[in-house]
Amino acid sequence: MSVAATAVRFARAVAIRAAWAAAALLATGAGAADPDWQAFKEAFVAQDGRVVDTGQGRISHSEGQGFAMLLAVHHDDRAAFDRLWQWTRQNLQVRGDSLVAWRWEPGRGATDRNNASDGDLLVAWSLLRAGEKWTVPAHAEDARRIAQDVRKKLLRRTAHGLVLLPGLEGFDKPEGLTVNLSYWVFPALRELGRVDPAPEWEELAGSGLAMLKYSYFGRWGLPPDWLRLGERVAPADGFPPRFGYDAVRIPVYLLWSRQETPALLKPYREFWAFFAGARVLPAWTNLNDDGVDSHGAGQGMRAVAQAVGEYPDAIADSLPALGRGESYYSAVLLMLCKMALRERAGMPAPAAVNGASGAGVVKAHTK
Repeated sequence: MSVAATAVRFARAVAIRAAWAAAALLATGAGAADPDWQAFKEAFVAQDGRVVDTGQGRISHSEGQGFAMLLAVHHDDRAAFDRLWQWTRQNLQVRGDSLVAWRWEPGRGATDRNNASDGDLLVAWSLLRAGEKWTVPAHAEDARRIAQDVRKKLLRRTAHGLVLLPGLEGFDKPEGLTVNLSYWVFPALRELGRVDPAPEWEELAGSGLAMLKYSYFGRWGLPPDWLRLGERVAPADGFPPRFGYDAVRIPVYLLWSRQETPALLKPYREFWAFFAGARVLPAWTNLNDDGVDSHGAGQGMRAVAQAVGEYPDAIADSLPALGRGESYYSAVLLMLCKMALRERAGMPAPAAVNGASGAGVVKAHTK
């Protein structure tokens, strides 16, 4: 693509994003003064731009930086975004490529330089949006480099279609390939094609939607947090066989990208509806024996359950304000759910995805 064509494409994308943002703001009133965003920053974002995971020993990780950068753009908080990106670039983009090391520990630095592909997608997506919203071509270029490295290094062709490795190392083994379906950030896949125009983004979205139709287990037919791909799919070895803290993001991404269908949302609706009126809402269920967590889900997971239960009439304003004492991840889920619903209110439905649902795609499961 020529420089002139790239410039035209970037200008067009800026105009489209501006229109979407204006519509969402008019519909919902979201903005920089949002009290949830202020509370989130006070609780989890250090002055230097490091996002602190209070539920995992105060470490930081690429996912957390990406989520917070995305929220900063949504709330038009450029100062916060700049601090978040500067910390991320200096402390996590240390691998020698454009991908982002996934784990950083206080006093030790980047202690695991393997990437997490959802973190890479979130950082790239937030940079793309920042570049378009604030007209900063350098951010869009950073997004393009990360997106290209994801596309070139982390995608694999399988009998299930084009799939996304969770990380460059440790997930593609002779006994099978392990994936995490919550790493298919559907709204990001939809948008990253603007900065890295390649057919793989649409193909990847299609394969994720296709796998969700047959990767179901247990009483409620839910997807596992971690999935092993083979001739038959199954919850991945080496991980608890659960629907829980990872897979809970899947319905959020479906709603956010307008890729949901009643059939795709049905397992989540039925699972959470089963516990309506119970003392606690389980944070997870074991997909082998249908056992459930007895401690209860946090505010964020309850917000996801509420949004799915109120579909198609769910709105951000019906969800609770961010409460004091919530853990980092619970707060992220609540904030993401509100952001998804706000953007959904002002976003046109996407074109149909023609993905990995044709010949050659395995559609078998273990139950």
